[in-house]
Amino acid sequence: MAAKSTLVNMALCLTAVCLICSAVVGGAYAVTADPIAEAAKAKTTASIARVLPAFSAEPEAGNVELDGTEYTYYNVPGAGCAIISAVSGFGGVLTLMVGITADGTIHNTAVLSHSETPGLGAKCTSDEHFMAQFRGFDPAAKTLAVKKDGGDLDAITASTITSRAYALAVANAVAVFNKLKEEGGRAHE
Repeated sequence: MAAKSTLVNMALCLTAVCLICSAVVGGAYAVTADPIAEAAKAKTTASIARVLPAFSAEPEAGNVELDGTEYTYYNVPGAGCAIISAVSGFGGVLTLMVGITADGTIHNTAVLSHSETPGLGAKCTSDEHFMAQFRGFDPAAKTLAVKKDGGDLDAITASTITSRAYALAVANAVAVFNKLKEEGGRAHE
């Protein structure tokens, strides 16, 4: 015989379904949490390896605030410091990892995420001439800005806003590096 449809029966049935669904979602989270954390750590380590010279030490993560913005950085003994810097580009947030050696020279940069226009601003991830300008760049000797703004960097063709944002993100990372050095060597020398 079928159960009589009452408010109590419907509430109990809905509660049972919610508990079962919650248990399934919680179980899935428990099973996948460690692999997801390991994948994220591997991705971060790979990004650090792309922007700094070869290293064998374990990167030491930290956070620092500069001008009201929180930055994440990774000190790597003997290699330098990798700093995550995010700014607004043409299409949205442009997030870079910038590797700076102990002498303050930019070793390399890597785009972690962006929302730039495909075929235009998105070239910040594929335009080799543009990206190569930052390798070995000495901010103490040159200006980190596009030539239109009096700097030493060529902009991506038809993507001046993205190029300016990229240069600003790198300049912010250099400012963070300098602050870390001033605070007593948190950036490895």
